[in-house]
Amino acid sequence: MDATIMPSITSLAAKLCVDFPRFQFVHDKEFRWSPVEKIVFFDQASDDSASLLHELAHALLEHRDYTKDIQLIEMERDAWLYAREELCPKYKVIVTDEEVQDALDTYRDWLHARSTCPECSATGIQAKMHTYRCIACGSRWRVNDARICTLRRHRL
Repeated sequence: MDATIMPSITSLAAKLCVDFPRFQFVHDKEFRWSPVEKIVFFDQASDDSASLLHELAHALLEHRDYTKDIQLIEMERDAWLYAREELCPKYKVIVTDEEVQDALDTYRDWLHARSTCPECSATGIQAKMHTYRCIACGSRWRVNDARICTLRRHRL
């Protein structure tokens, strides 16, 4: 049986620079896609090639902003699906369904925390960007962006 040798993240990024010259690939402390700058940021210290391809998938799928939090989860799912089906085989990167689901779980947990009513702990619904309301007790609250920082919920 042949052993699968996954590329290092820096050698993969170098290949991606050649294959996708319309994007920049820049070292950073986290993985993210910046649609305004057209930059895929990646953590070269992590050697997480799957996450690099996932962020590239956001770029290729032209993901930009979202108005409802559930749309972010949809974009994350779509980017993982594209990375796993289209990019990973081409660049010989292995990502399991469990790894994808673990990554998506972080967003599901994020959404659940944002939608939990600070008054009664029921699950609320998003009324507009950063604003939720509880269908159980009628409370309303505003949330911060909180994708890379601590979630804050403020009663309105």
